[in-house]
Amino acid sequence: MPGITLSRRCLAELVGTFTLVFAGTGAVVVNDTHGGAVTHVGVALTFGLVVTALIYALGPVSGSHMNPAVTLSLAFAGVQPWRDVLPYMLAQVAGAFLASGLLAAAFPRHGTLGATLPGGAWPVSWGFEFVLTAILLVVVRGCSTGPANTLPLIGVAVGCTIGLEAMFAGPVCGASMNPARSLAPAVVSGHVEFLAVYLTAPFAGAIAGVGLSRLLFTNPPEASP
Repeated sequence: MPGITLSRRCLAELVGTFTLVFAGTGAVVVNDTHGGAVTHVGVALTFGLVVTALIYALGPVSGSHMNPAVTLSLAFAGVQPWRDVLPYMLAQVAGAFLASGLLAAAFPRHGTLGATLPGGAWPVSWGFEFVLTAILLVVVRGCSTGPANTLPLIGVAVGCTIGLEAMFAGPVCGASMNPARSLAPAVVSGHVEFLAVYLTAPFAGAIAGVGLSRLLFTNPPEASP
């Protein structure tokens, strides 16, 4: 962001990703440890609502990516400087690990800490994660490159997309769409057996989403007479 130092932007990414992982995976953990009090719908809404809030709170500082796949794909799109990609990713991963570490201290007996795990065959989960992340990037780029009056709605649009995708796809693949969100709870809890799915599919899906966005939003068709 113009006029904002890289260190401040990275701090915003760390705080944002910490909050996302703490609230989102925390909702999973609380649901598991308190008799399903949050519910699956509640978990999905938690992810969607926290992303919405963070986009408006931290977006003016760093763009509020909170997701290495988003950061990398926006660099491919020419929106994010390549020199910022690694610092952003490191900040995001650090924030995610801080959140998972705090949850592990609070709930030491929980087995997964909200790690994303396939609900069936892992290739199905890989495919779902690819498609879900591609859709997310189309929404992000559509709101960013569309008419100026759509930009203030980007937080609502992205938050709704994440909540919706988590609601219907969570039982299938966990609906991570975010390598940092998956990496930290998997490593801290020791459930790394399917981590490759969630470290590859979101990156591939995000880049595919940017490519599709170029076809959709570059040189829009002329209005019908």
